[in-house]
Amino acid sequence: MAIIECIEILQVDLAPKVKRTDAIQAFITQETPMLRIHTRDGLVGTGYSYTIGTGGSSVIGLLRDHLAPRLLGREAGEIELLWKELFFATHATAVGAITALALATIDTALWDLRCRAANRPLWLEAGGAQRAVPLYTTEGGWLHIDKAALVEDALAAKAAGFGGSKIKVGRPHVAEDIERLSAVRAAVGPAFDVMVDANQAFTVAEAIRRARLYEPLDLAWFEEPLPAEDIDGHARLCASTSLPVAVGESIYHPSIFREYAQRGACSIMQADVARIGGITPWLKVAHLAETFNMAICPHFLMELHVSLCAAVPNAAWVEWIPQLDDITTSRMIVRDGKAVPSDQPGLGIAWDAEAIARRQAFTPIVLKA
Repeated sequence: MAIIECIEILQVDLAPKVKRTDAIQAFITQETPMLRIHTRDGLVGTGYSYTIGTGGSSVIGLLRDHLAPRLLGREAGEIELLWKELFFATHATAVGAITALALATIDTALWDLRCRAANRPLWLEAGGAQRAVPLYTTEGGWLHIDKAALVEDALAAKAAGFGGSKIKVGRPHVAEDIERLSAVRAAVGPAFDVMVDANQAFTVAEAIRRARLYEPLDLAWFEEPLPAEDIDGHARLCASTSLPVAVGESIYHPSIFREYAQRGACSIMQADVARIGGITPWLKVAHLAETFNMAICPHFLMELHVSLCAAVPNAAWVEWIPQLDDITTSRMIVRDGKAVPSDQPGLGIAWDAEAIARRQAFTPIVLKA
């Protein structure tokens, strides 16, 4: 029995490696709530989630006051049971981002424990479906970046063996988007994928209009064209365009993905393991997507998603945006332009304890049974 006897709650704030902007916001700082779960038999599991600048203290408060205390004295291996109990314990604040991020911080720590106890890597413990996953880059495609730099980054990614580049769209006039995208497509040729991401910026009418103008560029997908809550608008868009429509980074429960799929409102699911509430619900979304013959192409968190993508058969891409370099000694393995999951027991992330201690936003909160 792996009984939980101690929990540490902390937060590390990380500056983005490059300036990150999209059609509606800028990535200010990565608040990284973290949780260490200690069991009676001496194992330690580490979990985390993130924000892009706001909400970290709210996640910490939810963990400290309402969720983590419920874990003390419990069996760490009962992951499904614990997730469901914690979700219902916060029913008044679910479904929502803060609750999902807090649940993910706990759930990823529990999965880290499970894998360490089994002496198996996450990609194998969660399914073992792929040994490598195609990789695309977003880090050189932000909205403020000029056309020449977009082209340069895409060509560099292609030369490195990456399979695609994602370009942010949502410039004031669609002609600006087309000029930028056309330059990239002309440079990389037809055998390199170009994705676009609007970050929920458009109305239905504008999304339909832009999709029609994007279509000749043979894009791999049109990501977050509309606010995530507008399922009907996404269905109307899907019915009007040949472009695959991708959604998911702003969806916080698997049932919403089911609704999208049932209504023909998306072509690709992009569940984010932190924003969906952890590994437990992420795997449910991945398998749901498979039943609808859809790919899952997760958002961000490449250091964790590489193992989850390798765990399931329908993961088509890992998104390259380095996130944890400042607080880890490990790096995601890239081989022939593909992301390769770690074979080390646990999540596949080697945390740098000294670097974390130097960057802590506050003295860690320690709860004991």
